[in-house]
Order: sequence, then structure tokens, then C-alpha cells
Amino acid sequence: MAKLPSEISETIWALKRQLLDLVEEATTAEYALFDRFGETERTISYLDELKSVAEQATDRFSQFSRLQIRMSNSQPIVPRDMLELVTEIIANTQNRLPALERSIQEIKTEWRLL
Repeated sequence: MAKLPSEISETIWALKRQLLDLVEEATTAEYALFDRFGETERTISYLDELKSVAEQATDRFSQFSRLQIRMSNSQPIVPRDMLELVTEIIANTQNRLPALERSIQEIKTEWRLL
């Protein structure tokens, strides 16, 4: 079984934890907004935004999981192109996470869901 460099492996696990936290936070905020205010013309775009954040985080989480499995099945080493792809996805995710977190926080603040 091919082994990922430990730094990359730890980064992936940390990002997956953050992504899972984002899914939970977005869905909790979506539920709170819906429960408190319902689905109205005014709330629908915010509910959609929260659902989109959760979906984006879920998709990225799944992508990391699939890549981890593919790399673990690589023999005898993880191919360089796969490592480059993972490194690119890590950087993209690290850049995207703050915007997703801000989206949730802005909605929670605007609707006083804190």
C-alpha cells in the first residue's frame, strides 16, 4: 500500500474535520432560520446559500475521501501527478474555507441566529 507523506495526510484530515464542521454549522443555521422565520421570499435566498455551503463542503469532503482511497490503492508509491492534484485541491480548499465560513456567519448575524 502506498503511503502519503505525513504532512499531506495530516492536512487532509484537518481539512476534512473543518469541512464536516462547516456542513454541521450550515445545516444548523439553515434549520434555525427555517424554524424561526419559515420559507418566505425574504428567507429563501439565505436558505439556499446555507444549503449551497453545506453541499460545497460535502462535495469537497467526498473528493478528499475518494483521493485518499485512490492514493492508498496506488502501488508501490503514490504517482507524482496524483500528489500534485492533491496539493492543488488542498490549496484551493484552504483558500475557499474562509469564504464559506464568512457566508454562514454573515447570515447568522443578519438573522440574529447567534
